[in-house]
Amino acid sequence: MRPTRRAVFAAAALIAALGLAALGVWQVERRAWKHELIAAVDARIHAPPIAAPGPDRWDAVNAKDDAYRRVTASGRFRHDRETLVQAVTGRGAGYWVVTPLETPGFTLLVNRGFVPNERREAKTRAAGNAAGPATVTGLLRVTEPGGAFLRSNDPAADRWFSRDVAAIAKARGLGRTAPYFVDADATPNPGGYPVGGLTVVRFRDHHLVYALTWFALAALSLFFAWRLWRIRDR
Repeated sequence: MRPTRRAVFAAAALIAALGLAALGVWQVERRAWKHELIAAVDARIHAPPIAAPGPDRWDAVNAKDDAYRRVTASGRFRHDRETLVQAVTGRGAGYWVVTPLETPGFTLLVNRGFVPNERREAKTRAAGNAAGPATVTGLLRVTEPGGAFLRSNDPAADRWFSRDVAAIAKARGLGRTAPYFVDADATPNPGGYPVGGLTVVRFRDHHLVYALTWFALAALSLFFAWRLWRIRDR
């Protein structure tokens, strides 16, 4: 190989090493951010519940600052307007029962919990749909627009694969509805259904593996550049 070509390849390898090292540093920074996020979410989950944000605070609600925050709200459930959202949980396949809770100032969609396929019909779990005042405590969740992977919500056919607050509110003819929903906690419902408290909070942390991979590739590129320069010096 000609000296000029060796120099070009060596320079390219050195530039690649710098780029790969930068990617490794970025993954380390991402890992630190992820750990901060996990700590923040853990603090929200275990904090005392606060009142569910009302209309004056809706514009400020966001996933970064509010997801999985413990909230509480009181009102009356509109069981006649519940929505069944397909779900797969540790209890098997079935549905989330999403029911409007009419509070004094607004309507709040509450994921009351899971029911198996054989409990799809409201009459099979009538004991859990009692009328009268109700207080719900649970985790604030951001809306899930559109549907699930490769499966879109179909309001016209009443097929739901995600808890899309705006679409459900429109389909059920609800009034002033909060732009988020609440996953009810594990407080038992009469008759045993729906089963609440099944929220899964999981954060995958692959950033360390990615960082080590980028750093290893950077080291390999540096070694390649060094070898090319060694050949040049002979």
